[in-house]
Amino acid sequence: MGLETVGPADWSELSIARPPARPEPVTRATAASPLTPHQTTPTQPAPVQAVAAPAIAPSPPASEPFLSPILSIEDRRLRLFAMDDGEVRGCTKCGLCHSRTHTVFGEGAVDARLMFIGEGPGHTEDQTGRPFVGPAGMLLDRMIGAMGLRREQAYIANVVKCRAHLPGPPAKDRAPAPEEVAACSPYLERQVEIIRPEVIVTLGVPASQFVLSTRLSMSRLRGNWHTWHGVAVMPTWHPSYLLRCEKEGNLEPKRQAWSDLQKVMAHLGLIPPKKSA
Repeated sequence: MGLETVGPADWSELSIARPPARPEPVTRATAASPLTPHQTTPTQPAPVQAVAAPAIAPSPPASEPFLSPILSIEDRRLRLFAMDDGEVRGCTKCGLCHSRTHTVFGEGAVDARLMFIGEGPGHTEDQTGRPFVGPAGMLLDRMIGAMGLRREQAYIANVVKCRAHLPGPPAKDRAPAPEEVAACSPYLERQVEIIRPEVIVTLGVPASQFVLSTRLSMSRLRGNWHTWHGVAVMPTWHPSYLLRCEKEGNLEPKRQAWSDLQKVMAHLGLIPPKKSA
């Protein structure tokens, strides 16, 4: 955070290949099937040599799909408002309540097909009560726009609703502690259950590891489909990380993030906007 530039004006310039015409299936990684031994005659048996399966990263455990009925748009709006106004704003379940300025519940379309989940609010978000409104939020807006959507058509939330930071000076954001995540994450699960997006994009390591119940690194998780409560999940780099890499002259993570978003676009059937002449 705190960077003054947010990257190239057109995210699609980083695309090398257009999204595939058909969405990729949401499947979990499995080991390769063992090869069938060659048929041999009884008089001249041939030894069957073991074939080692290729190394595949273990998939995180699948969570149970939501069983509650899908709500009407008005019911979704009412339930989200009740949770925000009646529970989250006055929440004292963990110590983050003592240092926050505002809780940051989330915002966007209550019937959004696409949901973005980050780790937690930073300084600007704590001051405004809105998710992703600093430099990282500006980049996220451009990422969403490159997918052919507006910010208000998606839903944006975080694993924790209050800023986790070290007081300093200067104050510095930190990853939420396990007990803070345990106290706050049920709010996020209820948000997802109410909204029922078709795809979730997790932004960064903490959000991805929480949603997928794994300790795998971001480089192992990103670019691959996963599921959470029956919802397709695509992990990718956090916009703040993309900004830091860009400042250092490394655009590869941004190209990777755009590749991840292209897979999401294909899954949802989204068409990127045409470049202006």
